[in-house]
Amino acid sequence: MNCKSSFYLIFIVMIFLSYSDKKNEKKVVENKNSAVTETKIIEESEAINIIPIEHASMILEKNNVVIYVDPVGGSTRYNEQPTATIVLVTDIHGDHLNIETLEGVVKKQTQLLVPMAVAAQLPEALKNKATIINNDETKTLLENVSVEAIPMYNLREEALKFHEKGRGNGYVINWDNERIYISGDTEDIPEMRALKNIDKAFVCMNLPYTMTVESAASAVLDFKPKLVYPYHYRGPKGLSDIEHFKNIVNKGDEAIEVTFLDWYPKP
Repeated sequence: MNCKSSFYLIFIVMIFLSYSDKKNEKKVVENKNSAVTETKIIEESEAINIIPIEHASMILEKNNVVIYVDPVGGSTRYNEQPTATIVLVTDIHGDHLNIETLEGVVKKQTQLLVPMAVAAQLPEALKNKATIINNDETKTLLENVSVEAIPMYNLREEALKFHEKGRGNGYVINWDNERIYISGDTEDIPEMRALKNIDKAFVCMNLPYTMTVESAASAVLDFKPKLVYPYHYRGPKGLSDIEHFKNIVNKGDEAIEVTFLDWYPKP
């Protein structure tokens, strides 16, 4: 092999090694929109930025795809946030559905996914944009994003009036190689306990509307998400004890990571 050929071979090998290093590069993702900073070392291709807004409202962002979940609180609250690619609404209650907020955040290009009970309450313009999804249905919204509707409902006799089965949806978002579960307002129902291969789970826990921290922890120990975020944990008597939730989960399975985000920022 002559010198010129050897030079080109070395050059090609160096380019390949450089590309491999970049492909395997890891980065730190920090949620700077929360008073509680979540820092994780994760693969570049798996990076999701989680922006807790308040209580049940959040934004998930990755690779120019932006998913709003239960946006409420007025549309101006979202003025500094990226434009929604997809908006998911779980239920008809005011901490999940606010028409004025939806009118502000649902743009021409935004896909709106709702249960039938929510669609029935929408004004005509939003209703025309909405796609209805019922319990146990799956909708493909983008090439790399599909959404499964998971039942959400109460089990305790005294709480049956809050959420009947079939009205609202929890969701599993299948996004690239991740499965993200959003419980909505529910108790530790069989459908939650039967979930499989969940990477991230947002699990509610507030009385009297949803469930106790003990019930939430018990369900989490059944379906074993890799990472769980307590959310929707404010009730009439204040905030649920999420530290207790974490202790129960980690005592039962220390491999499940419990992470706290700032769902209730101080004014």
